[in-house]
Amino acid sequence: MNNHYYQDKRVLVTGGSSGIGLAIARQLAERGAHVWILARRPEALAKAAQEIEQRRASPQQKVGTISADVANEAEITAKLAEFIACEGVPDILINCAGIAEVGCFDTTDAAIFRSMMDVNFFGTLYPIKAVVPGMVQRKSGHIVNFCSLVGLLAIYGYSAYGASKWAIRGLSSALRDELRLCGVHVSVVYPGDTKTPQLDYEKPLEPAITTRLAGSKPMPADYVARVTLDEVARHRFSITPGFDATLYSLALSVAAWAEKPIVDFLVWLALRDIKSKRAKPDEQETAAPHGGEAS
Repeated sequence: MNNHYYQDKRVLVTGGSSGIGLAIARQLAERGAHVWILARRPEALAKAAQEIEQRRASPQQKVGTISADVANEAEITAKLAEFIACEGVPDILINCAGIAEVGCFDTTDAAIFRSMMDVNFFGTLYPIKAVVPGMVQRKSGHIVNFCSLVGLLAIYGYSAYGASKWAIRGLSSALRDELRLCGVHVSVVYPGDTKTPQLDYEKPLEPAITTRLAGSKPMPADYVARVTLDEVARHRFSITPGFDATLYSLALSVAAWAEKPIVDFLVWLALRDIKSKRAKPDEQETAAPHGGEAS
């Protein structure tokens, strides 16, 4: 654990009222940082702030909240301009805000694709746009963008969510190349399934094939937060908490050409398993009908 890196740093965490964002905010407080969390719901922010305050290493550390919708450019721009005027440009921006919807492409409305981009991609872009000018002028800062395992490897059932996360991956890569010349670091995080309220929401909606493709059991949010903060302190660009993400990252870096054949083979195995179970009269298949049919 690297506590020194975060000592007295001003850190802004979007999506900081729950899930991975809250876990990160709590651990930042333990490491001596001043922490502000941004989310939509004032009541959730107030409750989260109390948890964060209890984790402070020193009573002198600041803990603050910002109620705003990351998908609303005008609101984010205004709220963060006000924040910067009062507290200064944050030393670190951690973009954890995001939502996920799962489902087969042909039953997923175009509005879902739009909402994924609005919240996940533009909800990452707008806070960055608000803080980067000050970081560049100061010649220091660190931006941390949460992507997903599906930002490394496209997964059946996540066409809408995956597209938004691949956009974050591309943005982060471009930012890294540009901002490093100005003294600003960029990191992108690729966690697999993590035990959060969001995962509890999406799991029952998964197509059967998506469920069969699931890897190891979900990671604790505190584990993802700890790995992320340790690697950010080392200025690591690509951060892969958990075995699955690390394995996929390594495999793709060595043999990117093999991605689609691997995915096709895994889907074929999942389909075969589903059909095999349906062929047995003594077993009941409870998964969504569409996810269990061959295309």
